[in-house]
Amino acid sequence: AEAKAPKEEAAKGISPVKAKKTPSPADAERRKLRPGSGGEKPPEEPPFTYQLKAVPLKFVKEMKDIVLKEAESVGSSAIFEVLISPSTAITSWMKDGSNIRESPKHKFIADGKDRKLHIIDVQLSDAGEYTCVLRLGNKEKTSTAKLIVEGI
Repeated sequence: AEAKAPKEEAAKGISPVKAKKTPSPADAERRKLRPGSGGEKPPEEPPFTYQLKAVPLKFVKEMKDIVLKEAESVGSSAIFEVLISPSTAITSWMKDGSNIRESPKHKFIADGKDRKLHIIDVQLSDAGEYTCVLRLGNKEKTSTAKLIVEGI
């Protein structure tokens, strides 16, 4: 008998109840604002059109070259760091002109305006030119530095 009770309750819930349809916010707006009902016309141009130009896209702190000696560097890591403005800009990293994907070898750290490329377990093959590409809208800035691994 206990197993049947929930089914009966569910059936009660299904019974037709004649409730008024709650108007959606869009319906309420339609009732209030009829076309041609007068009122203020919106200004031709939004007042905040030029707001975005206030913050220039830039590197507050550029990347610096890192020099490691092969004997010391194997197994250690290198960190390229930049400070960017504004913090909403999108950064990507490149090595010798090719995009770097995040992997166990390369970690990307983004903290506010701080952007870091962490190269883990540096090998001789990691030497090269690293670039941080900063993008915001259609603007682009780059900062480049070298990782130099000196042979013994």
